[in-house]
Amino acid sequence: MKLAQTSEKKSESTLLEILLVSTRLGLTSFGGPVAHLGYFHEEYVRRRKWMDEKSYADLVALCQFLPGPASSQVGIGVGLMRGGLLGGLLAFIGFTLPSVLALILFALILQGFGIADAGWIHGLKIVAVAVVAHAVIGMAQKLAPDLPRKTIALFALAATLLWQTAFTQVGVIIISGIIGYFMFKSHIAEDDSRMHFPISKGVGFVSLGLFFVLLILLPILREATSLNWIAMFDSFYRSGSLVFGGGHVVLPLLEREFVPTDWLSEEAFLAGYGAAQAVPGPLFTFAAYIGAVINGWKGGLLATAAIFLPAFLLILGTLPFWDTLRRNSKISRALMGVNAAVVGILIAAFYQPIWTSSILAPIDFVFAAILFSMLVYWKLPPWVIVVTGAVGGLLLSMIF
Repeated sequence: MKLAQTSEKKSESTLLEILLVSTRLGLTSFGGPVAHLGYFHEEYVRRRKWMDEKSYADLVALCQFLPGPASSQVGIGVGLMRGGLLGGLLAFIGFTLPSVLALILFALILQGFGIADAGWIHGLKIVAVAVVAHAVIGMAQKLAPDLPRKTIALFALAATLLWQTAFTQVGVIIISGIIGYFMFKSHIAEDDSRMHFPISKGVGFVSLGLFFVLLILLPILREATSLNWIAMFDSFYRSGSLVFGGGHVVLPLLEREFVPTDWLSEEAFLAGYGAAQAVPGPLFTFAAYIGAVINGWKGGLLATAAIFLPAFLLILGTLPFWDTLRRNSKISRALMGVNAAVVGILIAAFYQPIWTSSILAPIDFVFAAILFSMLVYWKLPPWVIVVTGAVGGLLLSMIF
């Protein structure tokens, strides 16, 4: 009896920890999906050691390959591995809810305020430079330690930067996996780590089935019923299902779904885009703003649920099979190539848009170097770096 009570308390403690940690990340993770992966790496791998470097890299590789918001899927995956289905849900809520509430509030009250160019926002972009640089260096040391994998990373970097299409990342990952499969035939897997998923394969099959059923059924229901809320759900669900490459790629899809059909004006769309850039958390929460403009706070919550549901179903559907696949020798060889490619993709994203939109003057570079040193050498917690970045950015905008 006491053992059961102790186990229950431990489970509750774990779930509470997942919620608190993910909420703090949701309040402080500025800079877009690649920056989020850097924040996750710092918090979940380096500080809390909830998973090892290779398991995290494999999870990132899987989420880069799946459609939807990669950083949100990584967060959900970490939560699932740590605390089961409820853990994944809490990790998603904690990371997503702060920006959802902020964008719904903006849609209801603050339209017309120009905050996207505020000094403190620029400071937070510089924070993202420091965080992503730290993450990229750490992952490169682990995942591209030899010349063949460095070469694959270089190929991925070049391709991702020079051919910026929605499918480039997926193509690079597939090609790198094929290269890894043939290049590393003599490699003997030394990784004995296991990724624990307290989710059955039956749940995985049901989740994948539900993903495809909704993708097919919602447009039919939309035509058959002509109900506005079903039309909204369908538009957001399809946008979340068919996007490769992160939040910035979903924006033109959302614009095509809602501006020409007069659900909202071009001006309102652009105002919300500026606000979405200014808040922490995933850029997919821009859907909350659109939903709130169309139908108040209820529309905002409906839009959020619809656009993130595909990501949740896909990660829930694939993770139960992932450990078996990644431990297969043939898959392991392919993953060596894929993980090296992920390093190149992250470096490309570090340059554009993170570096190009943040380091605009020598003083910005100096400030980024200070923040990087605070994070890497002085070992200060990430929230201190975020606060310093916001205050520093505001002061720099007043001085220079």
